[in-house]
Parts: sequence; C-alpha cells; structure tokens
Amino acid sequence: MRKKVLLYNPVAVFFDMPLALLAIGSILDPKKYEVIIVDGRIDENPIGKLELHLEDAVCLGVSVLTGGPIKDALQVTKAIKKTKTNLPIVWGGWHTSMFPEQTLKDEECIDVTVQGQGEETFKELVDAFASNSELLNIKGICYKNANGEIIKNAPRVITKMDEFSDVNYDLIDVEKYFEKKGKRQLDYISSTGCFFRCSFCADPFVYNRKWTGISPEIMVNKLEKLYAKYKFTDLNLQDETYFTYRDRVIEISEKLIEKDLKFTWAATMRADQGSRMSFEDFETCAKSGLRRLLIGVESGSQEMMDWLKKDIKIEQVFSCAAICKKLNISVQFPFIVGFPEETDKSVEETVKVALQLNKMHKSFQTPVFYFKPYPGTTITDNEVKKGYKLPQTLHEWSTFDFVGSIGPWVSKEKYTFFERFKFYSKLAYSKQSIIYLPLQLVAKLRCNLGFYNFPIEKLIVDKLYKKQQLA
Repeated sequence: MRKKVLLYNPVAVFFDMPLALLAIGSILDPKKYEVIIVDGRIDENPIGKLELHLEDAVCLGVSVLTGGPIKDALQVTKAIKKTKTNLPIVWGGWHTSMFPEQTLKDEECIDVTVQGQGEETFKELVDAFASNSELLNIKGICYKNANGEIIKNAPRVITKMDEFSDVNYDLIDVEKYFEKKGKRQLDYISSTGCFFRCSFCADPFVYNRKWTGISPEIMVNKLEKLYAKYKFTDLNLQDETYFTYRDRVIEISEKLIEKDLKFTWAATMRADQGSRMSFEDFETCAKSGLRRLLIGVESGSQEMMDWLKKDIKIEQVFSCAAICKKLNISVQFPFIVGFPEETDKSVEETVKVALQLNKMHKSFQTPVFYFKPYPGTTITDNEVKKGYKLPQTLHEWSTFDFVGSIGPWVSKEKYTFFERFKFYSKLAYSKQSIIYLPLQLVAKLRCNLGFYNFPIEKLIVDKLYKKQQLA
C-alpha cells in the first residue's frame, strides 16, 4: 500500500501553477508514494482536504514565499500539526532558503526547512521519514533533533535538470488553473538559478550564482507531450534568466518550429543577452511563438545601474526594444525606484527612459516598483550594517508585503509622484478601449509636459475600478 505525501501551496494573489510542489512531487517514486497537492488558491477548505489524508501520510511539505503567504502557511501548518502531532512538517521555498534556522526557532510546528534546489533533498527526506531514518546526512536542510536542538546540514550542490524525471502535471487539476487565469496558459520552468550578481536580488545568495537548464531536445520532447495532453495555447516560462545561452534558446525555437507546436510563449531576457543576438535570432524566436519578453531595466541612470551591479548598458535595452518593435514582440521593461542611494538625477533619468520606451510601441510596458529591502541581497545587507531593522520573527516577515515592505528611502512625495506617473504613462501609451480615447489624449499631454499634479482623471478611475495591490 502506497504512503501519502501531502503538499500545500499557500494563498497568494496570482494563479501560477505550483511548479515547486510539482517538481518535488514528481521526483518521488509513484510505486511507493501517492502525492496529494492542495492549493489554498484553488481548493475550498484546504485544511479539511488535507485532513482527509492524514492517516496514511508520511509528511506535509509547504512551499513558502516571504510575505503574506507565510500567514496562510502558518495557519494550515498549525491546524495539521494539532490534528496529527507526530507528522513531520517540512517548509521549503525562498523564505526558508534565506532563514533556515530562524523559521525553526520561531515555530515549534515546523520540523525541517529546505534550502535551495529542493527535488533531491525532498526525495531523501521522504524516504527517511518513511523508514524512520536519521536526517544527519541529508544535504540542504535544517532540522530539530530529538533534543530540540537546531542542526544545519551541509548545503546541496545544484543538480542538472536533465537528471530529473518529467514533471507530472496530473498531480494538479490543470483545467482549474486555466479557468482561474482566463486562458489556457501552462506554467513551466526550463532552468534554475542565475549567473549574475545584481545587488538587489536574492538569487546570488540562494543559488550561489549557479545555473542549470534542460537541454533543448529533452525540453521540446517534454513540451510536445504536454501540448498533446493539455492543449494549452500559451507557455509561461518561469525561468529567472531563460536567455542565458543563445545557442540553447535558438535550438529550442527551431525544434518548436520543426514540430509545428502551435502555442505562444513568454520569457525573461537580460538586455545584454538580447544585444548579443542577431535580428535573425529574434526572428526565429518570434516564428516559434515568442509573444512577450520581460527585460529588467531597473533604472534609467547608467550610474545607478552600475551601482546595482546590473552589468548591462542602457544602449543594450534600446537595442532589444528596437528589434522587438520591428517584430511586434510585446515587452515589459520593469523599473525599480527608492534605492537607498538614489539621487534626484537618477529618478529623472528613469522617468525619461521609461517614457522613451513607452512611446516606441503600444505593447511596451514600463511597470515601476519600489525597492523592497529583501533579505539575502547585497543592498539589504549593507543597510542592515548601517542600522536598518529587518523583521526579526517569522510573524513579522508575514507582514513584509507591498506597502509594508517599502523602505524608508521612499518619501511620501516620491511615492505620490510615481503612483501618478505610473497611472498616466500606462493610460497614455498602452492599448485602450475607444471610450478611453479622450482620457488617453489628456494623459499623453501630461506625460509630454511632465505635469502630474491635480490628478482628477486618476481619482475618477481609481474610484470606479479598485485596483488589487499585488505582493
């Protein structure tokens, strides 16, 4: 009789498929274990659903992001631990990769935390739980021993993704995610990690600037099977840096064309990666279905970019934009404002570059985010040394979300300005219904004049359409 492994995905405001749970669930031996994935965003009464399977359960695994999801994860974890006190509970994900010990100190109901890539680690954990074996030699975990002491094992070296078995999407109800998204979009990860050193990002800390990706032939063969089975129309690649290797990307695109797979796809790209590709390379990607890129700019100031260790040039951003314009590829160019050492000149240049990109093409977007002092980043570490106080407990981290996580470097004036700028630049240059044409013309005039005071139009629209604040 197979034993059950329970996995829980906490409540959040987006409906991406729980790829982390799918990955660790798919690596387990299906002859030994039955994997039950419960998603707080999809399933009604998730605690009740988990409790149905507790009798034969080996453990409960929870994937946790810093911020709001911690609250829900704690509520579910405590409820399950109360019902079955001897059930091992494992937390993994970004938060436990950065706070492996603190998470265990703060909550008695959590027994093990996982750091970094979790597939092999979780497989070894489940086998150990099933056989009542010691955890001492399992790499990439923190755990409490029989005396309640917290033990941190050696880290795990990143495993090549080609070595993992196929992700079994049948572990979730794929159609429910299509329904929630409003389109038949399949989420997929083709690579893990990142080689780069951006000082505002936690990736260098979590993956130690390592990267691994599925090889082209294996990946396209997997996608062909998934396409035949789920009939998706769009592929959302969740890689941190999909375009890490130009040859890999082009080979994947050529194989997608060869197999005549009729879906579109979206992915992340660094501007320096795009600048090393030819127009023909972009054309091949577009022919294979590329519909949208996300190219992080972060700042319109080269000086600020260099301080962020972004290792790209503004010229490379515009080079990519020019090609995407010709090929009608949509692009999101995210910016970040509110860094500790940000100058007024840097802010002005960010606004200038964002408007230039917006004006290039109606399907170019320039979302502006506020710097969040995210743990594990170089900037945050430096600010902590200067006296900045990060949350000290798991409960405090659960409030580290959106407005609550904006640092003291964002003045009220700066926040007000950028909220207005974001509204008017989006209204002015993105695709709008014809009924918004008068407002769009006013918005364009405002952007050209740089005048965002007395935002009557914004007040009206905000009142009519309440916007959900995303984490």
